[in-house]
Amino acid sequence: MSTIRNHVQLIGNVGQEPTITNLESGKKVARFSLATNEYYKNKKGEKEQSTEWHTVVAWGKTADIIENYVVKGKEVGVTGKLKTRSYEDKDGVKRYVTEIEANEILLLGTKNGNTAAE
Repeated sequence: MSTIRNHVQLIGNVGQEPTITNLESGKKVARFSLATNEYYKNKKGEKEQSTEWHTVVAWGKTADIIENYVVKGKEVGVTGKLKTRSYEDKDGVKRYVTEIEANEILLLGTKNGNTAAE
């Protein structure tokens, strides 16, 4: 059961081009937004869509894959864990952010008519 503690799996579409940062320590970090959609019927029986936005952060080799293959609009699968961090904004107010720290990414769909597993 310990493998499912703090475990996240999402499939969605990349909302913006990933941001890649090379740190002074030599580590690489990738960050992007991911949109997941849920479809349901409202009280009138009409189909509705609800979109949730998630921030995904990845390090090392996973960041390399994101840098080379992930673009805005691409459908991807992500597995990882939730991480919450805090910071102070410009007004000195403490803010909290919850992100998905990805340890694996699955490239789905196609790019230019070719399969993602090239």
